[in-house]
Amino acid sequence: MSRRIALITGATSGIGEATAKLLSANGFDLILTGRREERLQSLKDDLGKNAAVLTLNFDVRDKEDVKEKLASLPAEWKAIDVLVNNAGNAHGLDPIQRGSLDDWDAMIDINVKGLLYVSREIIPLMIDRKAGHIINIGSIAGKEVYPNGNVYCASKFAVDALTKGMRMDLNSHSIKVTSINPGLVETEFSLVRFKGDAPKASQVYKGLKPLKAEDIADVILYTLNAPPHVVLADITVLPAAQASAAIVRRTE
Repeated sequence: MSRRIALITGATSGIGEATAKLLSANGFDLILTGRREERLQSLKDDLGKNAAVLTLNFDVRDKEDVKEKLASLPAEWKAIDVLVNNAGNAHGLDPIQRGSLDDWDAMIDINVKGLLYVSREIIPLMIDRKAGHIINIGSIAGKEVYPNGNVYCASKFAVDALTKGMRMDLNSHSIKVTSINPGLVETEFSLVRFKGDAPKASQVYKGLKPLKAEDIADVILYTLNAPPHVVLADITVLPAAQASAAIVRRTE
C-alpha cells in the first residue's frame, strides 16, 4: 500500500513535532510547516530516514506567504490525505480590562485566521479527490472558559465552531473532520504564554502529571487509523488529574 501524505502545521515543536515523528514511522510521508527554518531542516534530517519529507517555512498568519508556499507544492505532493491544523499559541493570562492588544492579535491571527488560510488552500485539493481527513487541534479552552482566558478561549471556541462547520460543508465530499481538544499538555505552550518566564511556566504543571505531546500524537494516529466508515468527530483529552479547564488535582 502506498504511503499517505500528511501536512502538519506548527511542526517544529510540541504536538506538531511529536505527530510528525509518529506518523513518519507509521506509513506517512510528511509536509512539515513552521516559522523556524533551522528546526524544520533538523526534523527533515531526522525523519528522512523513515519517510519522504518536504518542508515549507512560513508563518500561518501571513496570508500571501501561505498561499504562495502551498501553491508551490510539486504535483506529487498535492495528493494530501491528512491536514493537521496544529499551529497555535497563547499569549498572556490577563483579565480582559488589562489585556494586550498585540497578544489578542497574535492569538486570533494564528489560532483562527491561520487555520483558515491553510485550510482554504488544502481543502480544494481534497475535494478534487473526494478524500481527505482534517484534524484541528483545539483545546479544553474551546469547551470551557476559565478566568483570565478570555481571548485565548474565544479563539479556541472559534476553532470548535469552524470544525463543526467544516464537517457539515465537507460531508458531501467524503472528507472527514476531527477536533482534538487537549487539556494540560507540557510543551513550550506555557513558556510562550508567559513570554519566556520559565519558573512561572513550570508552575502550570506543578503537582500533577500533565499530558505529553506524544499522548496527543497517539490520539491523532488512532483517529487516522479508524475504519473508512468511522470518524472520531470531537475528542477531549485530559490528564487523569484534570477534571475541567479549572479543576486540577495537585499533590503539592
